[in-house]
Amino acid sequence: MARIGILGGSFNPPHLAHLVCASEAAAQLELDRVLLTPVAAPPHKDAERDPGPAQRLALCRLAIMGDPRLDVCDLEVLRGGPSYTVDTLRELHARTPEDDLTFIVGGDIALGLPSWHEPEAVLGLARLAVAERSGAGRGDVAARLAERFADAPSPVFFDMPRLDLSSSLIRRRVAQGLPIRYLVPDPVAEHIARERLYR
Repeated sequence: MARIGILGGSFNPPHLAHLVCASEAAAQLELDRVLLTPVAAPPHKDAERDPGPAQRLALCRLAIMGDPRLDVCDLEVLRGGPSYTVDTLRELHARTPEDDLTFIVGGDIALGLPSWHEPEAVLGLARLAVAERSGAGRGDVAARLAERFADAPSPVFFDMPRLDLSSSLIRRRVAQGLPIRYLVPDPVAEHIARERLYR
């Protein structure tokens, strides 16, 4: 049995805060691996700057190079269309039912869990791990989830250093011709420059 963490997102592009989140989850929750799982279609309004799922998948693979605790899951990209967490968890569970799954989210995302597609099934398939962020502390998240999912296991929390980084910031900096080195892994920056992404 392996303890597997799943960190989903657009990863448009992946940056150091994503990797720190995955690394801290692996260390603090004693996970064997954390899978970066890019969605096929970003759900946000700025999707017009999306270089496409194949490029985001390639960027994720470049981002995790050299870290044996991290891997990339291509299930949602291969499935295409809107991504539902419950479908991904079901497929991972069907492939390796002996694995113990942990779904990793930020506190702000955890507060929105009741509005997700089949949230009870999500909590039945994976332990919920929450990275604390400002505006969504442990007490707020635990109370919201306990109120809505009384029979579900309590979420686990892990600490994450404060990094004021976002994919939208990276895209803006690239479009403005500003450097992104030290904000993303070097192979990611090199690929973005070579492929002329986000310009």
